[in-house]
Amino acid sequence: MNTDATDTHGRPTGRLTGVTVAAVVALAATLTLLPLSRADRADDRGESRQAATQAAPAAEEADCEEPERSLRASREDGPTIDKIKARGHLIVGIDQSSYRWGYRDPATKTIEGFDIDLARAIATDILGSPKDIVFRAIPTNQRVDALNTDTDSGVDLVVRTMTINCARSEQVAFSTAYFEAGQQILAPKDSGITGYDESLSGKRVCSADSTTAYDELVKNSFGAIFKDEHDGTPQDKDILTVPNQLDCLVRLQMGEVDAIVTDNALAAGQAAQDPAVELVGEPFTKEYYGVAAKLGNDDLVRRVNQVLEEYRAGGADSPWMKSYDRWLKAGLPGIKGPPEAKYKD
Repeated sequence: MNTDATDTHGRPTGRLTGVTVAAVVALAATLTLLPLSRADRADDRGESRQAATQAAPAAEEADCEEPERSLRASREDGPTIDKIKARGHLIVGIDQSSYRWGYRDPATKTIEGFDIDLARAIATDILGSPKDIVFRAIPTNQRVDALNTDTDSGVDLVVRTMTINCARSEQVAFSTAYFEAGQQILAPKDSGITGYDESLSGKRVCSADSTTAYDELVKNSFGAIFKDEHDGTPQDKDILTVPNQLDCLVRLQMGEVDAIVTDNALAAGQAAQDPAVELVGEPFTKEYYGVAAKLGNDDLVRRVNQVLEEYRAGGADSPWMKSYDRWLKAGLPGIKGPPEAKYKD
């Protein structure tokens, strides 16, 4: 992907400037605004809807142990699988603006990335073809809502760098883990910020709403400054929250914030888009991404886990490793394989 394309809307002003920054802002606008539809295009109607529910605050560790444990894998059909087969396509909530995970390639106009490969593998297993899929772009803070609605904007699954945790496990049903990540700081190379520590004091820090990054900053912001996105008035908080994680990168480029807290897996893609920023410090959490389904859709969860069993198998030749090599290895080198599946029954 060429990130040096000319920005036809003009370059952003602010502390970070230059052709690369302008190109990334242009890319962000392209990925966020282009409409999507069936198969290689996703329905972006969810982008404009307000979230009906928000992720609950993180549960205490004592209330939940190993939330990444899931239902045992099975290929047996059930009512949810039967409904999907009768419909003729799988509906998956995705991101269309996270480079290397789920994004629209501006050259080919197709949705691509690590999460997209997995979503297509699930569709192939259930319906026989990777084309029997409808992608719906949903904001970060509407992932749970999209699963829990029966309207036209609802989805069967969310495959969107969604961290498995105790609070979310009360709202949705997760597959076994398919990727291990951690929260980390993304900042300009000349920022003086050294990580998730006191160097954030007095800095404006951005995170996406309803994310584990947000929860961690609420626990301890190290004196970071909050700017209220919704009405422009200071609040008794210390972070800037946005609906979509990529919005933080745009605000960083515009000089509106000084740093981002997000998953290092996502931040690596952003650093690849913009060489003026870098990951600093070490990851300060250990988190696992899972495929999310509606609570009670056990047959679909078990089927996804069966797909993941086969997706992980084969070592260096596994579909998982081939997708990692293609999309993630350059920004996240050294990963030897996927996390081990853990089951609770």
